[in-house]
Amino acid sequence: MEFVLPGGIKGLIFDLDGTLADSMPYHMKSWQEACRSFGLDMSSEFLRSLTGTPGKKIARALVEKYSKENSIDPFDIAARKKEIFSGVQHLVKEIRPVADIARRYHGKLPMAVGTGGPGESAVRTLEVIGMKDLFDVIVTADDVENYKPHPETFLKCAEKMDLTPGEILVFEDGDLGIKAAEEAGMKVVDVRGWYENTW
Repeated sequence: MEFVLPGGIKGLIFDLDGTLADSMPYHMKSWQEACRSFGLDMSSEFLRSLTGTPGKKIARALVEKYSKENSIDPFDIAARKKEIFSGVQHLVKEIRPVADIARRYHGKLPMAVGTGGPGESAVRTLEVIGMKDLFDVIVTADDVENYKPHPETFLKCAEKMDLTPGEILVFEDGDLGIKAAEEAGMKVVDVRGWYENTW
């Protein structure tokens, strides 16, 4: 696939899960297994609607939507999901078409990762796919108060890259992230048509 950088772009921001890393099938299975531990059944459509959302927020939404009782602590579900995902995280592969763009512009343009995932897990995923050293800036859920679709994640990336929003192109796979990039005043590429979505 031929990618042409739009004119005026001086920096790139990449979402991580589902954009650089083909990790969403593992996140999905981990959430479903964690939910089953608490007698809940989560649909893949539900998780897709929350792509880019931190785990603790997903867990709260899960309990609100699927639990018929209030005795389930969202923190317990999130902790169980994190434990399960940690056991399979080493299996995650890069999403080649997007990863190739990051490699092409490494050292030529400032590049950042802007993810709704927690810092430790995000760094680990980047290490697993061999891409951690490609990025000048990494902004995670640990670094912001407002999550996607709020633009704070991407605006913080822009600040750290010393660029204005209009100079940045964002690569995203989630509706919330796309909205966040647009709200930030950045150009955005929806990468979902670039690879087979298997979850």
